[in-house]
Amino acid sequence: MSLRTVQWALAASLLAGVGGCARPEGALAPVLAAPGAGAKVEMLAATTRAPSDRPGVVFGGERGDGLAFADIVVSVPPNRQVGSIQWPRRGPADPARTFAVTSLSDVPRAGVRSWLKKEARGRRRALIFVHGFNTRFDAAVFRFAQLIHDSNAGLVPILFSWPSRGRVLDYVYDRESTNFSRSDLVELMNTVAASPEVDEVVIMAHSMGAWLTVEALRQEALRRGRIPAKITDVILASPDLDVDVFERQVAEMGPKRPHITIFVSRNDRALGLARLIAGRVTRVGAVDLTDAAYRDRLDAAAGVVVVDLTGLSSGDPLNHSKFATSPAVVQVLGEQLLRRQPGDDSSNRAADVAQTLGAALGSAVAAPILVFSGGQN
Repeated sequence: MSLRTVQWALAASLLAGVGGCARPEGALAPVLAAPGAGAKVEMLAATTRAPSDRPGVVFGGERGDGLAFADIVVSVPPNRQVGSIQWPRRGPADPARTFAVTSLSDVPRAGVRSWLKKEARGRRRALIFVHGFNTRFDAAVFRFAQLIHDSNAGLVPILFSWPSRGRVLDYVYDRESTNFSRSDLVELMNTVAASPEVDEVVIMAHSMGAWLTVEALRQEALRRGRIPAKITDVILASPDLDVDVFERQVAEMGPKRPHITIFVSRNDRALGLARLIAGRVTRVGAVDLTDAAYRDRLDAAAGVVVVDLTGLSSGDPLNHSKFATSPAVVQVLGEQLLRRQPGDDSSNRAADVAQTLGAALGSAVAAPILVFSGGQN
């Protein structure tokens, strides 16, 4: 099968999954919000995208000249289901009914440390989120705001957005854009970790963003001999990563690497087609934990917990975004992964995750969801 044929198959699958829900541009145009119209999430967005002059777009899908920063406040509407995003229709967003931007301002490069000093005071923990393939800037902003709001984890939100064109046929362009952005993500990680107001950094990456994240961590480990100690946890949701490459990347990070939690699903349709594009090599986000060969390989990786969500249904028809769309998984993120404090005992992490899933779903529903932990550090 030719690459072009597979790309069209990927496009057909993704388009079938989203059911024609193409969204108009301009959702990030700031609007005024009445008091009490919605909860507020303020984030720092760091991006390697080129700026856009289209109203409400802010950053497009092409590659920029370097890191740019913005302070963005998102209003999350009341009376909504956990895991959902209410998109504005054409025209100004309505904070009472939809996600809306109520404030957006540039942050100069020299002002990032001041932003961290202001926002981290009293919280001391930061979350860097790296989005995945086929993601416009507005989609990255709203998804991250939804995740921060629904998990109620209390971390300082920092979005790293790389140049994705947000089109299903641009898989290769998006993949190269992650490589283009790797050193910039390293710079952001080091800047956040170096802040005296930040005690701990958690990095969460989805889909193709996991490749970028793991490569950035590996690059820093090889360059400096270790990853900054403040980076304690890495969460990979549906990672679009070659399983053989990932095994080597983890080894090259060295023994003093962050704890890694991976959400996988054997019925992830997007990763199934990514596997075809990648020469039929299994993606980490679609490994089969019932296969002894994969379990043996994972068992050799200390400090890695894998949560198999194959048995969990959610509102995502592609089974590719359960980490954010499933209320049960959002609860696990909030209670067991994002709220952990420095010094917390992580030796029972797999049991903690399984217990929270069981409480959220009920034991009968949670039973098909496997949680596996590799050897301990």
